Amino acid sequence: MVRISSSPEQTIQATLILEDGSIFNGYSFGANRSVAGEVVFNTGMVGYPETLTDPSYNSQILSLTYPLIGNYGVAGEKSQDNLSRTFESNQIQIGGLIVSDYSQKFNHYQAERSLSDWLIENEIPALHGIDTRALTKKLREKGTMLGKIRFDGEEVEFYDPDKDNLVERVSN
Repeated sequence: MVRISSSPEQTIQATLILEDGSIFNGYSFGANRSVAGEVVFNTGMVGYPETLTDPSYNSQILSLTYPLIGNYGVAGEKSQDNLSRTFESNQIQIGGLIVSDYSQKFNHYQAERSLSDWLIENEIPALHGIDTRALTKKLREKGTMLGKIRFDGEEVEFYDPDKDNLVERVSN
């Protein structure tokens, strides 16, 4: 089944700003709110729902290096013995998402909604149209950096999740 998401128009622009002053402009397909966190990347070719719910990414702004994200949507939440059979945890763990190309059309027999709809429902900002190759190269050379996704008129301070007890946060 092919569905087109009710995602916001591609004209809503936002910016990823790194602590070194680097700026990456993109378009929103998630919640339109500013966030800050540590910027990291993942090179997986499949499994974005599992990656986004992985507790090891809690509070991080995650950049996915695979160039096409969203094409198979998001499966429904199924559990067995109070453990998710679909995801790595019972909620999205990332603070924000960065991708190169987002597909509004999705097609998978288990998909119940689009990635965009899932992110909006969980108030997670996400940007597409970002040069994730350049971003990944920078992170590989300099290491992880603090960053923030900023929408016009909404200022947010850099946030270092390493200063919090993340183990306690994801263990609840």
